[in-house]
Amino acid sequence: MSGFLDDMARSSAVRVTQATARESLAALEQRAKSAPRSPPLRLSNAGFDVIAELKLRSPAAGVLSERGEDWLRRVAQYALGGAVAVSVLTEPSRFDGSLEHLRQAALALAPMGVPAMRKDFLVDPYQVLEARAAGAGGVLVIVRMLSRSQMSQLLDAAAEHGMFVLLEAFDAADLATAKDLLTSRSAGRAAAGGATETAGRATEAAADLLVGINCRDLTTLEVVQERFEALAPQLPGDWPAVAESGVATAADARRMRRLGYRLALIGTALMGCDEPAKLLGEILAAARTL
Repeated sequence: MSGFLDDMARSSAVRVTQATARESLAALEQRAKSAPRSPPLRLSNAGFDVIAELKLRSPAAGVLSERGEDWLRRVAQYALGGAVAVSVLTEPSRFDGSLEHLRQAALALAPMGVPAMRKDFLVDPYQVLEARAAGAGGVLVIVRMLSRSQMSQLLDAAAEHGMFVLLEAFDAADLATAKDLLTSRSAGRAAAGGATETAGRATEAAADLLVGINCRDLTTLEVVQERFEALAPQLPGDWPAVAESGVATAADARRMRRLGYRLALIGTALMGCDEPAKLLGEILAAARTL
């Protein structure tokens, strides 16, 4: 694991400890089960979609949201511009995020039929329940940070609560790990005849699964777009592929679709744009017209 991810994993674990001291797992699970159902993740028939991101600060780019900005209006613009989901950073120390941001965004997006996704450095199923209790319909899971057992636990928690998961990879090894995990889980469900899992757990079919490539270099935090092309042949074809980081223009999006990516997760470019709905429209139109 990189130094950056290692730091994020440690701070994330501390947050879990602090959170469980305030609210028991049982109490949180009850809140998660009682939360209003999130809109499902629905990919369009047009062949390409965008997950737009609310990111107030970035370790690489610095502050992305001016003090006092109406960021909820930006979230609404994302939905109006055609975003299939909105990723909300909840990590506080390096991204200025919070679960309250996620809660407010999910509340604003629900009437528009767009799910919110918690983007954070998750290390414990407790954090998946936090996301669902806040109204999220999905979570990000970073392959590089976690053991296979940890990833399975996070996927189980998401499936149980009907949430989609974006599995994030940084290189070929991460992709192989993600593909092996998802393939084995699919085989297990097939062997069980697609029956509902034991102890009342919902089948994983209730949660959509995406596999993403983040082209950011974890040492320098710089974007290396060449990784998208280099790793495209290794994308697991059974699950929609997401291009993360480095997609900023209509031309970028067209290139991603040609390479076989089904979605792009776009944050910095949209956060720096005065008219995010317009930019989203241009990106989607370009990628969907090949």
